[in-house]
Amino acid sequence: MSRPHWGGSVKIKRFEDIESWQVAGKLTASIYALSQSSSLGKDFGLRDQLQRAAVSIMANIAEGFDSRSDAEFVRFLNYAYRSATEVQSHLYVARDQEYLDEDTFAGVYDQATTVKKLLNGFIHYLSKRSDK
Repeated sequence: MSRPHWGGSVKIKRFEDIESWQVAGKLTASIYALSQSSSLGKDFGLRDQLQRAAVSIMANIAEGFDSRSDAEFVRFLNYAYRSATEVQSHLYVARDQEYLDEDTFAGVYDQATTVKKLLNGFIHYLSKRSDK
């Protein structure tokens, strides 16, 4: 399978070249930083769920990259998308438990939204490419 081209000029040779993976990495770093610097770190269950969901976004993008078809890659990108939604849901719990202030919540939530938008665009691109 040839690797997809994104935006016409960027050839994706490694999963690390995928923009949604890069942005998901920044989201994951934010989640880990929150876990260390806020009272969220003391809620072991929620902290673990939040970290696992964030890591899952990156892992599914990377795993899907080595799929044998665009359709299979899309399946993994959809898993990543759902993990980003899981992060957003866990952020609500953290905010409601007053582990996060509103600005922090909004900033990290927006990071997850950006990841989802990038994933959605990539899914759409690969799906259209597969239809040809």
